[in-house]
Amino acid sequence: MSQIFDWIFAQYGGVPTHIVVLELISVVFALLSVWYSKRENILVYPTGIIATGIAAYILLFWGLLGDMLINAYYFVMSIVGWYLWTRKVDETHFIPITKTTSNEKKWSILLFAATLVFVTIVYSLAERFNIWTAYVDTFTTAIFFVGMWLMAKKKLESWTYWIVGNVITVPLYWYKGLIFSSLLYLLLTIIAIYGHRSWKKSLGKSPQTLLK
Repeated sequence: MSQIFDWIFAQYGGVPTHIVVLELISVVFALLSVWYSKRENILVYPTGIIATGIAAYILLFWGLLGDMLINAYYFVMSIVGWYLWTRKVDETHFIPITKTTSNEKKWSILLFAATLVFVTIVYSLAERFNIWTAYVDTFTTAIFFVGMWLMAKKKLESWTYWIVGNVITVPLYWYKGLIFSSLLYLLLTIIAIYGHRSWKKSLGKSPQTLLK
């Protein structure tokens, strides 16, 4: 067991201490955010804002532009989602979890395609397409952009995007040496599976409270 921990922390050799500490803080708040999301709890957004704000800074430090853009977008969409989730359908009920409409599915495809184009341009200008992980970053960024948009709108299908994106990200981050973040995405995958099940049970039900 000690050899495993030695290997994990060896990946952080030469990394500034404050970056390691910030990554751990980001991991904790990211876990809290997804857990609150599973419970349809409004605290998903303040915890998410903290997690993504820190993560964006760390990823910018490492020059991982695609991943940084994901978290910067999460930060903005967390503010949007915070507003949308607190809207009421009547005096005592908030908006319910619903499935995506045909129109929203079309917008999801458009957002996915637009994100691919945008990130490709950013990576090309930064000359980042010199390693295979850049191409995977581009793809996962598009997946997560759609997932976050659907999450803000309380759509059940958002969890499908999270699961697919997380499964790809686990080995990708491990390869990059971001061990704690890789383990985080493994846990996020598990929570996302349960989150989908939980939201499916609450489908169409308007909650009376957002603090559960």
